[in-house]
Amino acid sequence: QVQLVESGGGLVQAGESLRLSCAASGRTFGSERMAWFRQAPGKERVFVASIRSNGGSTYVDSVKGRFTISRDNAKNTVYLQMNSLKTEDTAVYYCNRNPPNNQWWGQGTQVTVSS
Repeated sequence: QVQLVESGGGLVQAGESLRLSCAASGRTFGSERMAWFRQAPGKERVFVASIRSNGGSTYVDSVKGRFTISRDNAKNTVYLQMNSLKTEDTAVYYCNRNPPNNQWWGQGTQVTVSS
């Protein structure tokens, strides 16, 4: 049974940084394209960034240059380094494969950015 556990969220001020982690268990994820998604209050969950097994990454335009996705296959963990945070980054952040498997969604981690 696959389990994805997100952590690292919190309350920060605009301009500060956070590093999110996603620990995966139940199978090895080294060959999977993994991604981060986020869901802001009252909005649908949307794609933020993805990383392929070879390390190649893709970002939504709104986070390019500020967020960096990375992975440690030995630890079955995916990270999201978020710098220069903005109030519009406030959301619950989730990880999943890309495209997502609906049975894999975890609880997410809340990121709140205050002005």
